[in-house]
Amino acid sequence: MAHYVGAIDQGTTSSRFIVFDQAGSIVSVAQKEHEQIYPKPGYVEHDPLEIWRNTQEVIAQALDKKGLSAKDLAAIGITNQRETTLIWDRRTGKPLHNALVWQDTRVDPMVHALAKQGGPDRLRSKTGLPLASYFSGLKLRWLLDNVPGARAKAEAGDVLFGNIDTWLVWNLTGGPDGGRHITDVTNASRTQLMNLHSLGWDEDILRLFDIPEACLPKILSSSEVYGEAKGVLAGVPIAGILGDQQAALVGQTCFQPGEAKNTYGTGCFMLMNTGETPYPSKAGLLTTVGYRFGTAKTVYALEGSIAIAGALVQWLRDNLGLIQASSDIEALARSVEDNGGVTIVPAFSGLFAPHWNADARGLIGGLTRFVTKGHIARAALESTAFQTREVLDAMAKDTGIAVKELRTDGGMVVNELLMQFQADILNVPVVRPKVIETTALGAAYAAGLATGFWSGTEALVQNWAVDKRWTPAMATAERNRLNAEWAKAVTRSLDWVG
Repeated sequence: MAHYVGAIDQGTTSSRFIVFDQAGSIVSVAQKEHEQIYPKPGYVEHDPLEIWRNTQEVIAQALDKKGLSAKDLAAIGITNQRETTLIWDRRTGKPLHNALVWQDTRVDPMVHALAKQGGPDRLRSKTGLPLASYFSGLKLRWLLDNVPGARAKAEAGDVLFGNIDTWLVWNLTGGPDGGRHITDVTNASRTQLMNLHSLGWDEDILRLFDIPEACLPKILSSSEVYGEAKGVLAGVPIAGILGDQQAALVGQTCFQPGEAKNTYGTGCFMLMNTGETPYPSKAGLLTTVGYRFGTAKTVYALEGSIAIAGALVQWLRDNLGLIQASSDIEALARSVEDNGGVTIVPAFSGLFAPHWNADARGLIGGLTRFVTKGHIARAALESTAFQTREVLDAMAKDTGIAVKELRTDGGMVVNELLMQFQADILNVPVVRPKVIETTALGAAYAAGLATGFWSGTEALVQNWAVDKRWTPAMATAERNRLNAEWAKAVTRSLDWVG
């Protein structure tokens, strides 16, 4: 009998394979980073073949660590960096170009051109999304327009499009030899090509973006058996697919309307469960699919997407050399009592929610001779908390729901200075669960539900447990002062380009 469920967690900077037991605890994990490719300013790419190689390696490593084999796994789920876009040849399996990462802004001119005819929200009623370089649809259009021969082959169905979930499933199920070309509703909802209401590709938008439907994957639920894996996982059902942030919503068991989680990774992503009706946003949030389990009704979510969170710490490490390792940031930030008057707005590729200003650029404000690298480190951490506060405020405006606590996960939640400051600046308790790998856990849950490894969502809720809770301890006047400084700095960063 299979005692475990596996999850492929293919993220922006690395690929992981994690094995979970029935209690939702981690049994084994392996991880490998992949190259970040920056051909030009605003261009961000990944090598899809490197990602596929790394995925196979970490699967083998995680199983080998604990002496496991494919027979020990009841199912596997997949969670992935969303919006990262690639096309490949159906016959050879070779990508026609590097993948365009969600952070890539090369389609900004297309966004501006489309926005001139009907405004940036012209597709929001159908897709829940504003026109932005973030989403997959226009990235696909760029590839079809700029890769020689790609459009003709795509129209004939010989070139396939997918986000990373689609690429992995296709390869896992055989690739050129019968690989399944599919995606789930959560990933499809991030292309800006899917109608939120019909859950199908929208013909009007396909015409507007000039996208041939023949290259698009079939849209399925987030939890069902899609097929069996070949290779190192031969015979194991692939039974769950969730975009990374929706996977974290499931991993945090936010199954009731009004429950919210925030994932602190390369970017920062807050999702609130809004139930079975898409909730239109008037405060700069995204309306997206939260999850759909099998034939059950679709559950929707409001999302606030922040482009730069952990990536700012990486920038301090790699570009400025302020720290040797990302984990050094907390000690450096604790070396000072406060930010010394420094505010950092990390608008490296514009600002996402709730501003959606593609022409914003990053700035460091409030510099004096007094400022040290400790103050800059502290301001960097605080920028993540300030951005999160803006998103939570927007969710309250849209829904009228005041979040009672914020469930957190992702790599940055081990930073206790950040977590306390987050609680202080929100004036809401912040909770870290015992298993912080909630993205992978959510994918495992989706796969386990589809195969009967877990009986239902009630069993998943019982698995969730608190590791640590931070309560607000900041005076109201200080909170208001800091929020005002942040708002002033954001204003300075807007419309920097042009």
